[in-house]
Amino acid sequence: MNQPQSDTFVSALLAGDFQSGRLLIHDAFRTMGWRLYEAGGRKQALQCLKRRPVQVVVAKADIPDWTWKRVLHDLRQQPQPPQLIVVSRLADDSLWSEALHWGAYDVLAEPFQRDEVIRVVASARRHFEPMRSAVGAVRVAAAS
Repeated sequence: MNQPQSDTFVSALLAGDFQSGRLLIHDAFRTMGWRLYEAGGRKQALQCLKRRPVQVVVAKADIPDWTWKRVLHDLRQQPQPPQLIVVSRLADDSLWSEALHWGAYDVLAEPFQRDEVIRVVASARRHFEPMRSAVGAVRVAAAS
């Protein structure tokens, strides 16, 4: 298999209990040549993110010790904050609107559709922008 190009390669964290859709997500990532890590809860996810920075986090809306809003808050504390995709069986317009308002990238409905998972994750990856160094950010702010 060819090495994926850096602008299309995805490294992601799957956070929460994905019993029903786990195999579909793994298959989609394997097909695309993307890397996927998994964490069941908040502590495990934060440890994973510390060791392996990712561009995208796919998180259940209802992780027992970590609501999606808390996930978003914790991701913003990361040196290179990844995009958040919220997953819910009740992915209605209300959740989608609230998630986007708070800064999540998108919402995926369960049960998953393979092509939709690939499309949303790839799109989130394209919108991941690593933060510039503090010096570069200061220069940009000073020039404004």
